[in-house]
Amino acid sequence: MIAASQLALRIANRVLLENMNFSVTSGEFIAVLGPNGVGKTTFLRAIAGMHDIAGGSLSIEGRAIGSLTISERARTIAFMVSDDAPVDAMPVRAAVASGRYAYHRWWEWRETEKDATVIAQALADVHMSEFSARRFDTLSSGERQRVWLALGLAQEAPLLLLDEPTSHLDVRVAHEILQLLRQLAHSGKTVICVLHDMNEALEFADRLMILSDRSILAFDTPAAIVQNGVLDRAYGIKLEAVRSATGALRVFPSC
Repeated sequence: MIAASQLALRIANRVLLENMNFSVTSGEFIAVLGPNGVGKTTFLRAIAGMHDIAGGSLSIEGRAIGSLTISERARTIAFMVSDDAPVDAMPVRAAVASGRYAYHRWWEWRETEKDATVIAQALADVHMSEFSARRFDTLSSGERQRVWLALGLAQEAPLLLLDEPTSHLDVRVAHEILQLLRQLAHSGKTVICVLHDMNEALEFADRLMILSDRSILAFDTPAAIVQNGVLDRAYGIKLEAVRSATGALRVFPSC
């Protein structure tokens, strides 16, 4: 699905990330972790084709990201960042319907039966069907996150990129959204998600990508990441790993 070789990213004249070599297969849920300012959002934007690479190569489904047209990117990649589109005054259904723009020429927009079916299914998948007529700006933070996810589902893109989808959410709503993302990955979509909560990443992701010191410090399963002490090195703090009564891995700052 995604392959990178010696990938380098810059902000202005500053090297942000370099020497990045990795591959992601279809159906994986990847959590991206790392200290503030390491370049996690820029990394997502590069995969989405919204930030030029400074060196190396980055390909999606065998094609260099820079070779994809705007419409091809929109049909392949759903990049969900809640600050990217002014939809506050729009009804929920209209916001989700904008995910179908990739399948219409700009002068030919007219909702088809296929569009209506996909939009309805996307709203149902995130349990927001009953909110379809509500204005977006009347929703809670958790409800808004669900709408953004529905918009991404309406794009029918095989790759979902999310930047901190659980920020500012209570634990129940965050848990529900991450469960849904994991279900989407297991159904065949590829999910790459920047998270700040290490325990959320450990519980839901198939693999963790740890960014630190201008590159990939580790890219492995949650159990392997915890075992080799990578998180300690990435965050500069001693962490203690335990297993909950259900067997889930958890990490906490060591006293």
